[in-house]
Amino acid sequence: MSVLRIAVVYPDLLGTYGDTGNGVILERRAAERGIAAELLMARSSEPLPEADLYCLGGGEDGPQVLAAERLVADGGLRRATEAGATIFAVCAGFQIIGASFPDAAGNRHDGVGLIDVTTTKGSGPRCVGEVAVDPDPALGLSRLSGFENHGGVSTLGEAAALGTVVAGVGNGAGPAIEGAYRGHVLGTYLHGPVLARNPDLADLLLRWATGSGELEVLDDAAALDLRSERLASVGC
Repeated sequence: MSVLRIAVVYPDLLGTYGDTGNGVILERRAAERGIAAELLMARSSEPLPEADLYCLGGGEDGPQVLAAERLVADGGLRRATEAGATIFAVCAGFQIIGASFPDAAGNRHDGVGLIDVTTTKGSGPRCVGEVAVDPDPALGLSRLSGFENHGGVSTLGEAAALGTVVAGVGNGAGPAIEGAYRGHVLGTYLHGPVLARNPDLADLLLRWATGSGELEVLDDAAALDLRSERLASVGC
């Protein structure tokens, strides 16, 4: 791989909660290791570019529906996934890469169908606040910290949970689990931006995208201090 291409998908529609920062973090962590990387802001008015790693963020209900419709019509995200690209999706993005999700009125809309997750409108209070998650041990990650803000309830089919909720709500359906992943497709409700708080999650995505078994260790003291402070705020 000569240049690692990282695409932030539709920041004009899915950029409400600062999740565009996840793409910035991935590009910088690659560059600090001498990995040539290019960060692409893939606006919804243009065809989705070819990339090795795609990041989708959170957005409001109307823009989320529009983003899903355009991604389904474009077909580029599905083709990229089938070709082995890494997909990282947060909140509205997480719902979009699944089978279906609701709009503000609860009407069903088709997702891109990259992962077997179905989201419906929750009947209880909106899920808002700090979250702590113990990841699936198979991922080799430390406890995750993030902030959730969603009204959806996500049910997993043939996908593994990203982890078990220690504090907060998470997916909101059945057991206390958060997010989902299958292959190199990973979705979560965690904002933050989540990769600013959890550098080992960022590095997992970089290993997937580059095919590298190991990455040079970076000085993550500042990020880990932030993560510890936010985990402590929920008693973890």
